[in-house]
Amino acid sequence: MQIDVITLFPDFFSSPLSCGLLGKALNKGIASVNLVNPRDFTTDKHHQVDDEPYGGGVGMVLKPEPIFAAVESLPILESREVVLLSPQGQTMDQPLLRELANFEQLVLICGHYEGIDERVQNIVTREVSLGDFVLTCGEIPALALINGVIRLLPGTVGKVESLYADSFEDGLLDYPHYTRPAVFRGWEVPPVLRSGNHKKIAQWRKEKQLEVTKKKRPDLMEKYYLELKNKNEKS
Repeated sequence: MQIDVITLFPDFFSSPLSCGLLGKALNKGIASVNLVNPRDFTTDKHHQVDDEPYGGGVGMVLKPEPIFAAVESLPILESREVVLLSPQGQTMDQPLLRELANFEQLVLICGHYEGIDERVQNIVTREVSLGDFVLTCGEIPALALINGVIRLLPGTVGKVESLYADSFEDGLLDYPHYTRPAVFRGWEVPPVLRSGNHKKIAQWRKEKQLEVTKKKRPDLMEKYYLELKNKNEKS
């Protein structure tokens, strides 16, 4: 997968892209990340990428010309999505990451300042938000998206099975995890996990998923039961 990031601050990505599973995946060529600075496509001597908003108001707005030029400088692969990271976008979740992982190319546009010229929407195919809050830059959600997508690509995670047991993969939160020692400060690992009975372990984990989701995210629990009901009605 090719990921092109339109960003005014390429250095923001230097450390996160070089460490952990993400760094290993990039080194193995599972994906590649290309950082493009819109300032390199400005034509004035000050390399200005923002200007005052028409109609007045506070803050500065990113100009369309450098962003268009940066995006248009990129090669176009057969399946491509141009994503604007914006508080107005679709909330980032696991189904969205799975969908985006199927594209050959992702172009991520990181916003800044008061906003971005509305005409940039003409080259955007999707808006994505990290949540219902405002950050200082689009680089933070862009990095989260990069991490979440590359993690799903074949070869990034050693055990593929672990991907399907994670939170949100089946609409529920993950079950509790334990490791050695069996007893720590009086807290004991549930005996069923040490029983060797894989059927009972699977049953316990499913029960705990439902229990944890009901307690921590009742909204997900409601959605899970609704989807289960619709699925049963169709069958």
